[in-house]
Amino acid sequence: MRKKCNLCLWVLVLLFSCLSGKSAYAASTPIAKHAGNSNPLIDHHLGADPFALTYNGRVYIYMSSDDYEYNSNGTIKDNSFANLNRVFVISSADMVNWTDHGAIPVAGAYGANGGRGIAKWAGASWAPSVAVKKINGKDKFFLYFANSGGGIGVLTADSPTGPWTDPIGKPLVTPSTPGMSGVVWLFDPAVFVDDDGTGYLYAGGGIPGGSNPTQEQWANPKTARVMKLGPDMTSIVGSASTIDAPFMFEDSGMHKYNGTYYYSYCINFSGAHPADKRPGEIGYMTSSSPMGPFTYRGHFLKNPGAFFGGGGNNHHAVFNFKNEWYTVYHTQTVSSALFGAGKGYRSPHINKLVHNPDGSIQEVAANYTGVKQLSNLNPYNRVEAETFAWNGRILTENSSAPGGPFNNQHVTNIHNGDWIAVGNADFGSGGARTFKANVASALGGKIEVRLDSPTGKLAGTLNVPSTGGTQNWREIETAVSGAAGVHNVFFVFTGTGSGNLFNFDYWQFTQR
Repeated sequence: MRKKCNLCLWVLVLLFSCLSGKSAYAASTPIAKHAGNSNPLIDHHLGADPFALTYNGRVYIYMSSDDYEYNSNGTIKDNSFANLNRVFVISSADMVNWTDHGAIPVAGAYGANGGRGIAKWAGASWAPSVAVKKINGKDKFFLYFANSGGGIGVLTADSPTGPWTDPIGKPLVTPSTPGMSGVVWLFDPAVFVDDDGTGYLYAGGGIPGGSNPTQEQWANPKTARVMKLGPDMTSIVGSASTIDAPFMFEDSGMHKYNGTYYYSYCINFSGAHPADKRPGEIGYMTSSSPMGPFTYRGHFLKNPGAFFGGGGNNHHAVFNFKNEWYTVYHTQTVSSALFGAGKGYRSPHINKLVHNPDGSIQEVAANYTGVKQLSNLNPYNRVEAETFAWNGRILTENSSAPGGPFNNQHVTNIHNGDWIAVGNADFGSGGARTFKANVASALGGKIEVRLDSPTGKLAGTLNVPSTGGTQNWREIETAVSGAAGVHNVFFVFTGTGSGNLFNFDYWQFTQR
């Protein structure tokens, strides 16, 4: 009798679940970026040394390819930076929903990047920096990177995501470049294009004195440089000039505000430091010229360890997007959430930056909350599935799906209860009528369209059949109801298979 009662109770539970629009799955928990927060920008993979380029209503973030290194027993090693041979790219129109554009295979020496490396002379690609300039009437993009600490290269493209080529086939800057004598670490490039179209490159770092620097060498290392770029942005004009940045360690940056040039950098960690030059913080100097001389003004970003724990190096860029100023920086939030310790693996964050009336910069309040969404997302346009604000334990990978953007990605590693979500999709007053998705599957499953949370109101369910393989793509459509107004939209994946249920390329709603 008890078995029969338990069976009846279970049937009632399932019936109630169906009637209420609830699923029996347990939604996967995000790693570090939780719904409602904007930081870290992504948590499905890492990204270090971020640099921002704004172009055509989007901000593009270029990052060193931090990637986990493992011991033979499967445990995580401390980051040795051995995997920094690519450049990760993400972009956003609203600062919350980010599109994953995959990796640029920069380094090409010794067969790096599976033989697909672009710069055949380079063994690494650290700390990318990107600019756009109109040349011969056409926008041209320039990506500068460090070949470890030994020199700087440049790639070019006709779009911010590529494809990229190596225009000179060798380093742009080496220790023998005029004016580079005395630079300990020839890395961390920052490119700046002034209002008149002239380009400048900032780079350098390190402390002279070998293993035992003097206090004077800590305080005035004189290892930062600025160089004027040629009109082609792939040559150096004249000699590099020294920037006498006090306690300079690494991480050059440049921005212009109200006619003043701001050179910023990471302060070093040893020696006796005065109160306005604390170890590991971002200091800044100002000048009336992009070549200097510069005057020290203060600091505006504490070491990330002060906000998130974990410490480590500090790397930043300052940018203006839609008439607001921001700084992008890295910190070890994702790796710390996964492993309890950051182990040197970095992830990108963005917070607002404010200039005071006197030209000084306020201390940045780094946090998980981040930046508010700047504009709503239009769900009636095609949206790449690799565009999302938050996720429950998925991954992205290169896609062979037809009709996508260059270096198209898709969402993969999909299991029962995993999900992705976009912030502030505006369905309008009439609401949505149908939902379609481009999928590829060997197992099959479902996509539940839910509003405001992974267990929120069910607007519709798309049945994903087996398409004959994880790269055999098929567009599937279903009816939806109740999706009107502005909502965070969660695409919740369900299924009974133990492997990757399906791959997900893009989605789109239609209006009533």
